[in-house]
Amino acid sequence: MRTRGLSDKAFDRINKLLVGFIVLIITYPLIFVISASISDPGAVNSGKVWLWPVDITFEGFKRVFANEDIWIGYRNTIMYTVVGTVIHLIVLLPCGYALSRKEVAGKKLILWFVLFTMLFNGGMIPTYLVVKSLGMIDTIWAVVIPGVVGAWSILVAKTFFQQSIPDQLVEASKIDGASDLKIFFRVVLPLSLPIVAVMALFHAVSLWNQYFSALIYLNDRELFPLQLFLREILIVNEMSGEGEMLGTTESLVEQTKTAALVKYAVIIVSSLPLLLVYPFLQRYFVKGVLIGSVKE
Repeated sequence: MRTRGLSDKAFDRINKLLVGFIVLIITYPLIFVISASISDPGAVNSGKVWLWPVDITFEGFKRVFANEDIWIGYRNTIMYTVVGTVIHLIVLLPCGYALSRKEVAGKKLILWFVLFTMLFNGGMIPTYLVVKSLGMIDTIWAVVIPGVVGAWSILVAKTFFQQSIPDQLVEASKIDGASDLKIFFRVVLPLSLPIVAVMALFHAVSLWNQYFSALIYLNDRELFPLQLFLREILIVNEMSGEGEMLGTTESLVEQTKTAALVKYAVIIVSSLPLLLVYPFLQRYFVKGVLIGSVKE
């Protein structure tokens, strides 16, 4: 076994310093937003808040959660995220597995059509007309169905199945009398938890943060996702300089401070659920993102 020289040790130290610096760059904005959301707005604006909260106040969160629409938004966003992610996996996994099998007829032609969608799309107006003609306006399906699966996801799933599911395992299952569906559900899926977790996380994040589709397809406030309500809260707090809030200079200053506080609180409210879910998927996520990194 080769002994490690000074150059190897120096290389390791440099790597650790670089990784630590990158972690600091990534972590600091999150810590700052959390601290700013519960700090006095004056301290934030004057630059007194660097890391820890100053003059702790929860007025921003009180303003956000005082709006009853927030709970409607949370309910709808959770529903859209769960239903959309389940449908995404139901469509994606069989499609990726089928395209990974050598015996599938016309596989190259299908892949060509999949790749074609990465380069060209119909645009917003034709998509809206299609959604409207299908009767999905003002329904959950207007948010969930369009973009339920993308070409990139299909290619990643296909690559995973090609590299992680040995042909010998599938052939042995067929010799034992298993059908294609039984092989997929009883053999392939239990071995595919990394790709399931990664694809579920990616799609869930996109659905959780989605607001543009809801903005153009939904008119019923009872169907609005969380992001639309948070957008309204931000606009109301930033534009409420009209009317009674313009009565005095002091009230305008206070309203401006509260708007800044609400802004940081909104970031936490919209991001916290995903931050809580991620640690449970991290083990599979690390495996999944390495798909295609090693070639045999």
